[in-house]
Amino acid sequence: MTSDVWLSIPVDEIEGLPSAADSGFTYRFWNGGAQLPADPADCIFYTVPYLQPEIALVPVPEMTSVQVIQTLSAGIDHVEPGLAALHPGVRLCNAKGVHDASTAELALTLLLASLRGIPGFVRGQDKEEWRSGFYPALADKSVLIIGYGSIGAAIEDRLAPFECARVSRIARSARTTARGEVRPLTEVHSLLPHADAVILSTPLTEDTKGLVNAEFLARMKDGAVLVNVARGPVIDTKALLAEVESGRITAALDVTDPEPLPPGHPLWHAPGVLISPHVGGSTSAFLPRAKRLLAAQITAFAAGEPLGNVVLTTE
Repeated sequence: MTSDVWLSIPVDEIEGLPSAADSGFTYRFWNGGAQLPADPADCIFYTVPYLQPEIALVPVPEMTSVQVIQTLSAGIDHVEPGLAALHPGVRLCNAKGVHDASTAELALTLLLASLRGIPGFVRGQDKEEWRSGFYPALADKSVLIIGYGSIGAAIEDRLAPFECARVSRIARSARTTARGEVRPLTEVHSLLPHADAVILSTPLTEDTKGLVNAEFLARMKDGAVLVNVARGPVIDTKALLAEVESGRITAALDVTDPEPLPPGHPLWHAPGVLISPHVGGSTSAFLPRAKRLLAAQITAFAAGEPLGNVVLTTE
């Protein structure tokens, strides 16, 4: 039996990994191909292939020696269903910090594009139409961020120069940060009527699945924009369609339910809806940060030191 570390990035592309000679690790590369790199029973540290939820769990039931499962995504909802097959004590770690910059960039891009009418300008350019006029600005708007982890905080960092009237924050539980008060999720309905823009950056959990339902949407301010860089099932798609088709609110979505959004789905052509194809984290910023995370995590693991980003431990 060997002590295999499965990586979804080639080992020679990651600087700072413990050497095989010093650590006793055998590094194996697997990024979701049909052929597994070795016997899963020998794997002690498993890096889940990125953006391939349909194959992430394939080898997990046979990983009888695994001690750490490391995702390269901030969310872990695609991995959680496979944890029941594991023995107690396996640490599940997410990629907190890896996607903050790129996802926050996209959240601001979607918000600004939606407010300033960029999709309409692109359609106008295709038709050689000069669509001048007055459009909403982000300046003087009130923004509500729902999901105030590292990505939510990064979004607020990028809102700072835009002269917003107010930024409110919602997380699972209340706390105080350097930027101000974070309110608990239980208070979200009281804040919705005051927000010109609502940005979703929350994990998908039992508490947040379907959070944005008909009641939630009805409490949103007339003319408000809803931005989702979280997970598609956080929003009830049918309820959202009813609101945007009425013209009362608009939406900018990097994630949808279902996903990928199939041809013919009404969201594609719903009025006031801007869609990007789940690209919040898949940018040039991803690989450098993912490599640094893996090097740090595996170095700590080899030294028997505490790991970062531990989300849960199996029982």
